[in-house]
Amino acid sequence: MADLHEARLSKDNDINEVTSKETGVRTIQELELDNTVRGMTSTPSTSRFHVARVDDEKVEEDELPPDPEPATGKPAKQIDFQFPDSPKSPKSPYDSVHFFGGTVSPNDTYGYNNSYETHMKTFGKNTVEAIPHVDHYRNLLSATAALKSRPTLAELHEEKEEENIRAKQREPLLASDENLADESTNKANSAIKFGWIKGVLVRCLLNIWGVMLFMRMSWVVGQAGIGLSTVIVLLATVVTVITSISMTAICTNGEVKGGGAYYMISRSLGPEFGGAIGLIFSVANAVAVAMYVVGFSETVRDILKANDALMVDEVNDIRIIGVLTVTLLLAIAIIGMEWEARAQVVLLGALLIAIINFVIGTFIPPSDEKMLNGVVGYQGTVFVDNFGPKYTEGENFFSVFAIFFPAATGILAGANISGDLKNAQRDIPQGTFLAIIISSITYIVCAWLLGSCILREASGYVPVAVLASNATQNMTLEFVSVTQGLVNSTILNPNAGVSIMSLAQNCSLGKGGVCTRGLLYDFQAMELVSGWGPLLTVGIFSATLSSALASLVSAPKVFQAVCKDRIFPKIHVFAKGYGASENPRRAYILAYFIGVAFICIGDLNAIAPIISNFFLMSYALINYSCFDASLANSPGWRPAFRYYSMWLSLLGALLCIAVMFIMNWWTALITFVIICALFVYVHYSKPDVNWGSSTQAHVYKNALNTTLKLVSVEDHIKNFRPQVLVLTGVPWARPGLVDFVYGLTHKISLMVCGNIIVGSQTDNLKHLRPKEAYHWLHNRRVKGFYSVTTAENFRTGAQSLMQNVGVGKLKPNILLMGFMSRWNNPEVNQALVEEYFHVVHDAFDLEYGVGILRLREGLYCETDAKESLIEDNSVHHKADPDDRHPKVRFKFTRKHEEEDKRPSSPSSPTMLRRSSSSSGDSVADDNGNNGIMHIEREIGPSGIKQEQVRNRFAKKQKKGTIDVWWLFDDGGLTLLLPYILSTKQYWRNCPLRVFAAGTKRGEIDREQRQMATLLSRFRIQCEKMTILSDIGKSPSEESMKNFEKLLEGWMLDEEKGETSEKFPWKITEEQKLLLKDKTKRNIRLRELLLQHSKDAALIVMTLPMPRKSTCPAGLFMAWLETLTKDLPPILLLRGNQSSVLTFYS
Repeated sequence: MADLHEARLSKDNDINEVTSKETGVRTIQELELDNTVRGMTSTPSTSRFHVARVDDEKVEEDELPPDPEPATGKPAKQIDFQFPDSPKSPKSPYDSVHFFGGTVSPNDTYGYNNSYETHMKTFGKNTVEAIPHVDHYRNLLSATAALKSRPTLAELHEEKEEENIRAKQREPLLASDENLADESTNKANSAIKFGWIKGVLVRCLLNIWGVMLFMRMSWVVGQAGIGLSTVIVLLATVVTVITSISMTAICTNGEVKGGGAYYMISRSLGPEFGGAIGLIFSVANAVAVAMYVVGFSETVRDILKANDALMVDEVNDIRIIGVLTVTLLLAIAIIGMEWEARAQVVLLGALLIAIINFVIGTFIPPSDEKMLNGVVGYQGTVFVDNFGPKYTEGENFFSVFAIFFPAATGILAGANISGDLKNAQRDIPQGTFLAIIISSITYIVCAWLLGSCILREASGYVPVAVLASNATQNMTLEFVSVTQGLVNSTILNPNAGVSIMSLAQNCSLGKGGVCTRGLLYDFQAMELVSGWGPLLTVGIFSATLSSALASLVSAPKVFQAVCKDRIFPKIHVFAKGYGASENPRRAYILAYFIGVAFICIGDLNAIAPIISNFFLMSYALINYSCFDASLANSPGWRPAFRYYSMWLSLLGALLCIAVMFIMNWWTALITFVIICALFVYVHYSKPDVNWGSSTQAHVYKNALNTTLKLVSVEDHIKNFRPQVLVLTGVPWARPGLVDFVYGLTHKISLMVCGNIIVGSQTDNLKHLRPKEAYHWLHNRRVKGFYSVTTAENFRTGAQSLMQNVGVGKLKPNILLMGFMSRWNNPEVNQALVEEYFHVVHDAFDLEYGVGILRLREGLYCETDAKESLIEDNSVHHKADPDDRHPKVRFKFTRKHEEEDKRPSSPSSPTMLRRSSSSSGDSVADDNGNNGIMHIEREIGPSGIKQEQVRNRFAKKQKKGTIDVWWLFDDGGLTLLLPYILSTKQYWRNCPLRVFAAGTKRGEIDREQRQMATLLSRFRIQCEKMTILSDIGKSPSEESMKNFEKLLEGWMLDEEKGETSEKFPWKITEEQKLLLKDKTKRNIRLRELLLQHSKDAALIVMTLPMPRKSTCPAGLFMAWLETLTKDLPPILLLRGNQSSVLTFYS
């Protein structure tokens, strides 16, 4: 206590102490920088929360400064917690941090290598708790170093002894977690990562400053004029800026890995859109390589042709040069991203020199030759003439915009290598926005410069041709000076006023009597106006080669990301990466061969619009991803970039689609067809991925809104749907019961499989996980829900399920159970029969309808989930067209296998399990309806194979009938359910036959007509309708004797001291006598069932109604046994006396 008091008194001095580094003691500021982990250095975080990651830094022992001493000269009081059985690390200035009266070692917060010791310290206290850390939220597979992990709930919550056991035996998420982490660490240290300038800005600029700038910008200005050319550039900029804003919002909503646009779209909209875009985007980039290389080859071919140096001919020269060029680019790409980045920088330098060369050339006074070709220098009249549009035949604003817009499709060049960026969240937005601003300004400036100094139309005047023309027209030239083939710039005839300017504008002097030069006709106008023409050629080479190289890198990178996700089959071989940067060499080779194939075609004019549409579709989906994520309003949508609008993103998506159709409507349609085809394929192939997409968020949001809306809707008979809570236990224990109910609820209503585990929650936590049950249901293609509860007995568990399962109007209204066929077995505890019986009462109290299904061969299957999946691999319900369940791949660990070895005993229609401390003295029955875990189940009495039991209702039923014994009016449920079954595919071969009880012998015809009229008004068709006139006849003596045998052991023996209070399930003589008529009626009904329905495919009969405090469990079970024994599948059903049928419209 004295030590603690002394520490408290000196805490102010400890906090405010500042000493020099020479004395070996750090200042408080230094402590604040080092107060996380000893021997660790801070590195920039890739998280959008900007939490610094720490990497271990080894410090040599001889380099350590002396231990810190307080300013007062006295050592600070330290609280030292020793780790058990752990060597003490050497002292260092980072060993501890002075914190109030004690010392907190940063090592106390975390254990290394993902392990927690028994005693840890956080804030100087002995606890296993961990403070928030970025590593706790990382994906294991994205780790670049050994990750820390937070303690599990069990480690914090369980008893100390069990916690220690669990902490020591903690299983990693993957078997090779440590190896993966070490491997990732090594690769991260050696991988080459680019910043926003070299990785994004340079690439985007090289793609945007393409051939369009040098060879088509002059044509755009000539057609649209300076004013509308500026509008065209700005409109393209609006589309790209909106797309970049959406892309930035997505990038800052989480870490962006390799794959660029594919990664962003797939993680936002799901694998359907992402897979489609990823595939066509990869192909588009691969084909774009050929397009850019062919552009380069054509320029080289023209140079060779001008110098009469063609190798073969014009077409084959393009192919030869193109193949050689793409091979060189492939070598650069395969060598590594570092060399590719260096090449891009060199090409950017050449491109900038070419642009500067053009700008300087506009200020150089033009020569006579240039003036005749339209280059007249800066003149106000030229600017005014070129400001407005002058479209040639067949051109308009939108056609010109369609020609220009492909120049703006380079904004994803940086995003495509997102996996090679140091911080993709920061680098992609920063580099892309700056590239758009610089390139847009460049295009606008070039448009104004071109429009200010070049004529829209020029004759391209040739002096010799002009002299010959003038001679034929008897025109007199007083002075013509031809020097080196050029017209002298002096005035030829002062009286006629002829000048070089007028000759250049006179189109009749051009070749063929038309203008062939100027902005409209000369694609080499920029080269003509530049200071030195060859530099423009170098710029064209730089633009084509840089774009080709960027596309050659982008295509494999995106394709590699698609292959890694295994969305499409047979392509994962291209996912393999080489080296520290995961270089996709196989994908490079594939892109190379695609490029070579299209280069050999030679003419890519028809393919270029499709490529542009592919890029535009990517932009549209990026914008829609941002809009959709904002619309879903998921808590996980928290982009750090706040300057976005969901409606602006929607506008951007619509603009992109509009531009697609403006550019070329038929290529836009082709793009949509391809996207839709790939979308449908991925949708129905159901890849096993879960990325938390906005589509999933919409499913939840729509379900929530619809459920809430449904609460306010009043119930109506016409909208009644049988929503069934079926007590199956674990679903694979009674697949026949699951299949039967699913055949009833398929596509129309709700099914919930209920499982009751007898025992405490603490002892059965591992059995409360619903994952395996849902996997089994999905694998069997059963659409339903699963609910599990623990209870002290079966009845309490059933009450819990009936009261709590469901939400709003999506709540069960029918309870369906399997029949307890071994209720009369001497080994069965009769108290369990009482529980089963009272569940029927509880269901009626809660206004449930009640159904009890019995199969001659039983319902229970002695199997577990793993065995059931293996045996039933070929047995599935037919898939729906709208079935969105993914293909489930089960992976059972040894832990699960050991759990599954635990006897899975059946219970009254659920899976009942006792805790290890409980004793079970009951046995499982053939239908799997009671019993405790320690009793082994035997094969059903008929010896039928379990495969037949398991798949009894999972296939089309043989031709037969569904016999409906509608004996009492329960609201129509006994009639409605078999009718619904008869409409299902598996039961269509089984028409309805209706049996009803007659009241008087002489009125059979009248009652039959009344029943037929009622069925007709209900619009329920039946093959045959029968009125049972002799239902009131007394049963035979043999039947009565058989019934009496059932009651043996269930009659109350008062001579042995048995009372109704102690044995409520037993039958007194008074109760037997009181219910004598009901008993005889049920015995007589069995005789009629054997007479009329012994060959039916299914029997549905009204369930006898047990009255409280009057009918004991033993007598009720004897009734059910009499009605159901040795008959085809029979369902005893009783509604809650509310109408479920109506004949009103």
